[in-house]
Amino acid sequence: MALELFAERGFDATTVDDIADAAGIGRRTFFRYFSSKNDVVWGDFDAELARMRDYLAACPPDQPYMTSLHGAVLDFNTFTPDEAPWHRRRMSLILNVPALQAHSTLRYAEWREVVAGFVAGRMGLPPGGALPSAVAYALLGICVASYEQWLNDEHTDLVPLLDANLDRLEHGFRPDAG
Repeated sequence: MALELFAERGFDATTVDDIADAAGIGRRTFFRYFSSKNDVVWGDFDAELARMRDYLAACPPDQPYMTSLHGAVLDFNTFTPDEAPWHRRRMSLILNVPALQAHSTLRYAEWREVVAGFVAGRMGLPPGGALPSAVAYALLGICVASYEQWLNDEHTDLVPLLDANLDRLEHGFRPDAG
């Protein structure tokens, strides 16, 4: 509902009161579920991060960490065909609306923290170390670049695109990878 309002009126022109009215709830009820209208676009991101942590925790300890992360990113970005239009709209807002880009910095940091924590744990390094941080940033870069490609071509499926780009990362960006 909020995404439709954002599409009709624009993100900046849509107020929390507009969203609450459209949902048939009061402003106070809205704030029980979301800290701001920025968080509406991100949905229940904390639950998705918890799901990603669980996925990574379930990976075999002898599995290469990049293989585990590859699978986790694909799992994190898998959705039903019915959800694709909604997800496209959501990601278009996140990547193109300046207010959401600023807010996304906080969400991206939380996502990178999950990745860096996993890499650090696998390698016996501190989570804030150079290698875990570099892997987290590289993985996020792959995701954002894949989302941008996906949004520019409505006939492209996100998961195969992510899969190919993750293969390229795992194989040193060789032209024949992916």
